[in-house]
Amino acid sequence: MNLLSANNLSHTFEYKLFSDVALELNSGETIAIIGMSGSGKSTLLHILSTLLTQDEGSVSLFGEDIEKMSKKRLGEIKRHDLGLIFQSHYLFNGFSAYENLEVSEILSQSKIDEILLERLKIQEVIHNRVTKLSGGQQQRVSIARVMTKQPKIIFADEPTGNLDNKTADEVMELFFEYCRDKNAGMILVTHDENLAHKCQKVYKLEDRKLQQLQ
Repeated sequence: MNLLSANNLSHTFEYKLFSDVALELNSGETIAIIGMSGSGKSTLLHILSTLLTQDEGSVSLFGEDIEKMSKKRLGEIKRHDLGLIFQSHYLFNGFSAYENLEVSEILSQSKIDEILLERLKIQEVIHNRVTKLSGGQQQRVSIARVMTKQPKIIFADEPTGNLDNKTADEVMELFFEYCRDKNAGMILVTHDENLAHKCQKVYKLEDRKLQQLQ
């Protein structure tokens, strides 16, 4: 099943970041996008995940062009089907880690998975305030918050940037396992080429073009 399709995408800030970008993501598939800092890979991810609007081209989610969707329909998809993970955790600092997960639970009507908390090694700190957690713990809570809603597509921008190598590998295996078991898809943006090549497909954004490497 096709989860995402992008065609002829172009975007400009002060200068042209990229043009004529095309990409497809299918069920169970993992894709990595690599590129130099400033190449536009995070901007591309933001467009694919509906956070930004492209200058030209189109993006379809689950067979529907997002520009033709009603605000209600797009809101439902963003709430239930898309999971966004960033290097910055964007947690609610006034809440405990568990309360942050409860917000996701309420919005998505999905249950918090205790096994997931154990896999991410945050079960012992889950009732601490976010401000009392280390950067790595905050990142893992952020990942748990997204995974709680069981999205059909994971958009991940340097999701392991605050984690040590061993934990990063464990988190990535969790993502890969999730995509296999749930028939979900993932688009990962990373500067880590070793991490990228663990995905099924690797693209490089360079000289304003997106080229497939594997």
